[in-house]
Amino acid sequence: MEVVQSSVLVRLLLPAWTWLRERYAYSLLAKVIRGIARAWSQGCAGSALVGFVAREGLLSRCWKDSVLCRVLTFLISIPAILLQLLYRAGREVFEHSVAARLVFSAVENLPLVVAWLMLLIMVIPYEQWNNAYSFAGFLFCFLLAQFTGMRRKGWRLDLASLGPWLVAFMGMIFAAWPLSAYPHLSTRFLAFYLTCILCVIVVVSTVETWEHLLRLLSFSSLALLVMSLYAMVQRLQGLEVNPSYVDVSVNEDMPSRVFSFFENPNAFAEVLLLLLPLAVAWLLCAQSWGGRFLALVSVGAGCVAMAMTYSRASWVGLVVAAAVFVVLWNRKLIPLGIFAALVVLAALPDTVFNRILTIFDSSDTSTSSRFPLYYAAADFLQQRPILGAGLGTDAVRQAIDDLNLFHGHDRFVHCHDIYLQVWCETGLVGLITFVGGIFWTLKRGCQAAARALCHPVVRMAVIGGVAALAGTMVCGIADYIWNYPRVMLIFWFVCAVALAGIRLAARESTPAEKEPTP
Repeated sequence: MEVVQSSVLVRLLLPAWTWLRERYAYSLLAKVIRGIARAWSQGCAGSALVGFVAREGLLSRCWKDSVLCRVLTFLISIPAILLQLLYRAGREVFEHSVAARLVFSAVENLPLVVAWLMLLIMVIPYEQWNNAYSFAGFLFCFLLAQFTGMRRKGWRLDLASLGPWLVAFMGMIFAAWPLSAYPHLSTRFLAFYLTCILCVIVVVSTVETWEHLLRLLSFSSLALLVMSLYAMVQRLQGLEVNPSYVDVSVNEDMPSRVFSFFENPNAFAEVLLLLLPLAVAWLLCAQSWGGRFLALVSVGAGCVAMAMTYSRASWVGLVVAAAVFVVLWNRKLIPLGIFAALVVLAALPDTVFNRILTIFDSSDTSTSSRFPLYYAAADFLQQRPILGAGLGTDAVRQAIDDLNLFHGHDRFVHCHDIYLQVWCETGLVGLITFVGGIFWTLKRGCQAAARALCHPVVRMAVIGGVAALAGTMVCGIADYIWNYPRVMLIFWFVCAVALAGIRLAARESTPAEKEPTP
């Protein structure tokens, strides 16, 4: 810190910054912005929307102490309970064993293992990737999580913090597999969903401190930086324009779309959309200048990479994520954020601006080709609305083909809409529980972000996770964001980070419970 303060650059810039800040404080622009922010705060304070978000529903209040929650928690924690009994029976042996103490030290720092695992998952190139790695990794983490509470009497895996809706959606995942019209096509997709379920349970159950959250944010930002830099290298090396990704008749001057370690530029953009809010959150709560610098570089590189993907749905999602982030972080900055957005829009390169203008251009084949997909999905849901076709895009595609419902130029791949796709796969109840689970997470996240006693790192992790989820759900209106299992896993990892932050925020705002003793 002393080196920074004594540097020549700081000595030159600090007086200029102080002068500008003093002039701005009494300027007309500052008064207008403060007035708008004050009016916004007063309007929000008594609004029905804020009252609804602040109020906890009956189902949410009853879930933690319900019989179903307790039974399910007991069932998935049986290995941990058995290990606790084993530890109590041979406590002296375990405490005097060097190997046992090393194992305890490792499993009690499981969030670090998850951080490394997610870093590897996000930076391994597509050609060398196998989704079995994710499943094996999180199955191993789940087994380690059972050992986490071995020395802590009464410790259990935490299903209560997931909420009733997400647990119900997990139940629908397991029900949709045997009820699938094509069980053989749904089997491998069950493994993909199971990987995500294990990820959520492990992260939520083992993140115990704000340091754990900070570690997850930092590793996510590091992954963002690596994949973004690789995308820039792709652009410098040159990529051929892929006609399947770009309608060259409408986007004549648009260069090739980068995809980094992912096969598809839209998939890469969705990953950026999920990670950028977490990187901004780390930037605002980093504990060191080195961390802040790395976070700043990650955010900058991620924004440049996002522009180079030319993914319109993700751009819209990023705008929504930024708006949600500002509202939850400091809503007084909303007018300034709008002004900054207008400045950025005016400074965009022509290719990016022209790409934005094609969002509502029906002559763009990448837009018009979606409508036959929507029509086919709607026709299928009229015939099988409750059960759906079964887990996975393969089952939905086979059902559409068998019923001859798709009449587009290309073959049906997926619905290009996450809500339609989840409905087609898991049925109406699956869709309701999925939307309910994400909405419950967003609502609880808003409540956690408003808590005065919340640690800054916990609050920023919640804000980053909630903003990323909100933006991605908007992006999902025009894209099926789970088409790639790795992207689906990253989505649920971000959801798990938000839920873990919500859990810690609830603990910090209530009297501390007595820690279970060994």
